[in-house]
Amino acid sequence: MKQKSRYNLRLAQRSGVAVRTARPEEFPELYRMYAETSVRDHFVIRAEEYYLSVWQRFSAAGMLTPLVAEFDGQKIAGLMLFHFQKTAWYLYGMSTGLHREKMPNNLLQWEAMRAARAHGCERYDLWGAPDVFDESDSMFGVFRFKEGLGAEVLRTCGAWDLVIRPLGYTLYQQILPRILNVLRRNRNAETRQEIGA
Repeated sequence: MKQKSRYNLRLAQRSGVAVRTARPEEFPELYRMYAETSVRDHFVIRAEEYYLSVWQRFSAAGMLTPLVAEFDGQKIAGLMLFHFQKTAWYLYGMSTGLHREKMPNNLLQWEAMRAARAHGCERYDLWGAPDVFDESDSMFGVFRFKEGLGAEVLRTCGAWDLVIRPLGYTLYQQILPRILNVLRRNRNAETRQEIGA
């Protein structure tokens, strides 16, 4: 970890932030926190049923450790740590606007790393980085946070399209993004409505 991240981790501990494993009956509350995060940070999420189904199934299979950070008994942040064999993945992080100055996310990540190790994991995948490492990228702040935790960027070849019908593929490339933009706007409006924002 970089020095600033270690400082923020200790600040959270000194400030009285506590991290514990969440129970499955708390998943709806964690989803609402995730929805609040999506609205605040301008990203689109799926409907609540999707997340509850994923979280409950992986939890029941022993492949999910849900963590929640609290201050004065109030949930202020959380994350979902997935683990399988020797790898753990941080896929979903959530927080409220409360007590952000207490740096609960740094403590959450530390506790997630400790939980991953307790499950026998040797790799902790922070999952996701910007396409371009430039401050203009909307993911750059997330990248800086992960970099502070000691993350290293690993690029893979990604997905490639095998074009069998060039005309159909051209239409797909031109029309699908427009449809997805409409769907994203609609879903974002639904999420705002769910949390009353």
